[in-house]
Formats: sequence, C-alpha cells, structure tokens
Amino acid sequence: MPLQSRVDPFGELFADASRGLLMGNRGGRFHDDEQALGSRRWASRQWICCRLSFNGRQRAVWGRSYTELFFLDEVTAFAAGHRPCFECRRKDAEAFAALFPSAGDKRARADDVDRVLHAERLDGRAKRKHLLRFGDLPDGAFIDLDGNAYAIRGGLLLRWTSAGYVACTMSVEASRIVPVLTPPSILSVLTAGYQPLWHPSAVAGG
Repeated sequence: MPLQSRVDPFGELFADASRGLLMGNRGGRFHDDEQALGSRRWASRQWICCRLSFNGRQRAVWGRSYTELFFLDEVTAFAAGHRPCFECRRKDAEAFAALFPSAGDKRARADDVDRVLHAERLDGRAKRKHLLRFGDLPDGAFIDLDGNAYAIRGGLLLRWTSAGYVACTMSVEASRIVPVLTPPSILSVLTAGYQPLWHPSAVAGG
C-alpha cells in the first residue's frame, strides 16, 4: 500500500503510487512507527520542496528521519505553501528568496520566509484561502473553484489531478474575486518573474 505522502494544492496528504517531480518535508517527522499519520500534518514551519535525488543519498521513506512528501510539481508545492530547499535546490532557493517580499533591499532569510509563509498558508490547522481578483493573478497561481484546484497558465485554467493537469474550457471574468490557494508572498515571487517547475502535462494540457 502506498504511503499517505502525496500532497495536493490544498495541502492535504493522500496515498498514491506515483511520486511526482519533487519531494519535500514539513520540518521533521510526524508519522508514527507504523508509517501512519495521526492528527499532525507538520513538525515545524520549515516546509520545503526538494529534488527527488541529491548527491546519491539513499533514504528509507517514512523511516526514523523526517516524513518525506511528494508533489506533482513545484506549482503544486507552492500552492500547498512549500518553498525551495536551500541545500539540494540552492540556485532555485536563492532566486526565490531574492524575489520574496522583504524589508529593505536584502535577500529574505529562510527563517523569515518560513515565518511569513506559515501565517499565509494556515488558518489554524486548516488551509488558508485568500480572496483576490482573478485578473491580478500570475501564471502558476492555484485557485479553488467548487472544491477543485485549478492552475493558471497562459491565460488558461488547468484542472489539477494526482496524475497531471487536464485542460478545461471554463473561463473566469478578470474582475471576479476567487479563493486563491497559493500564499500571497509566493504570488509576489511568481509575479516578479520566478519560473516554477511545471509537470509536463501542463504543456500538453495548455
């Protein structure tokens, strides 16, 4: 049986045999010795997304170390509130931090990014949604329409599934206020020009 280690754009964890393009964690271990979850869904506010392989390291997934999580792509990880890892994805993390809203002209520090994102991604233990104007959203933003997650790419909506994106003909008026899953600070990073990793189906679907 697959572990409950996949992450959807709502930040929920579910079981699926595929792994996606990226892995990550939420600051440590929150699974038990039977590789099951209790009520906890994070160990700290350090939510990161990582490469699937790095320096030949071998891991026992959901072993004695942290609770490994897997994402369809970086756009999905962003919607859930994760940021690039400064160890295995240093170049991407530096680019992300340089565009992250911060006081002054200095690059945002990882701890500051984590503090801001933790407030933006959660409402208590629930996913925080931000009501924003559709026309103001950048490519890579995720919105919630009738309980389904849709990514914006090239002016089109792509419906998220665990296997990839599905193109749809739905249109949304630019002036419409919609529930946005992607935290506002990450929206600012995307608006400023950060190019996230998309699953190949996003190109096929769009």
